[in-house]
Amino acid sequence: MSNYCLETTNLSHQWNARTPVLNAINLRVPTGSIYGFLGPNGAGKTTTLRLILGLLKKQQGEIKIFSWQWETHRIAILRRIGSLIESPSIYSQLTARENLRVLQRVYRCPQTRIEEVIHLTRLTDTGRKRTGKFSLGMKQRLAIAIALLNDPALLILDEPTNGLDPEGIIEMRELFRQLNRRGVTILLSSHLLGEMEKLITHTGIIHKGQLLFQGTLDQLRNEHGASDLETIFITLTKSNHE
Repeated sequence: MSNYCLETTNLSHQWNARTPVLNAINLRVPTGSIYGFLGPNGAGKTTTLRLILGLLKKQQGEIKIFSWQWETHRIAILRRIGSLIESPSIYSQLTARENLRVLQRVYRCPQTRIEEVIHLTRLTDTGRKRTGKFSLGMKQRLAIAIALLNDPALLILDEPTNGLDPEGIIEMRELFRQLNRRGVTILLSSHLLGEMEKLITHTGIIHKGQLLFQGTLDQLRNEHGASDLETIFITLTKSNHE
């Protein structure tokens, strides 16, 4: 049994012959980790996550999740994953609980999970307010609640703190730590280096479709002789640009 919850091998993708997006990405996300997939906008983070979740057709490479090949265990894998990629998918005319009830029936998970995830994401006071009237931060909380509905073993989130105010970001950070203590492996994609540095245990740094580093934060700091993630990141990406 692998120590990795998620592995990709030589994962490559291009929109056309002249536009490569990913070049042989070998992600190794340890089971039980909070893995920060870091890079500037346009680096290839979202494309990688969409390939991992089957939202884009794989062109080249291999994907294994829970030590299973994606192609042969797709349904079993998806049952154990929660995800949020790009914009939250919610019904604007429904309340938070009504949105969750629709998906609870689709996922066939216990109805008790609705109130559990409402409480976890601090949406208990939304009542009968339609989600079309929610702020961006509240919509983001609901999207994370949806991602948690099936009690996933692996949580994949693309820019999960988007739209949250500083207090909301702190609360979300604590939620991720709480979930991780319960055994959930978390893969977070972000360009907010300062926030990720406070949370993650492992990191992969991507720039222009290339994985420049992968390992623990301590390994990253030791390799580059600096304690500040932002400084290391700028050095790495500048070297890759040159």
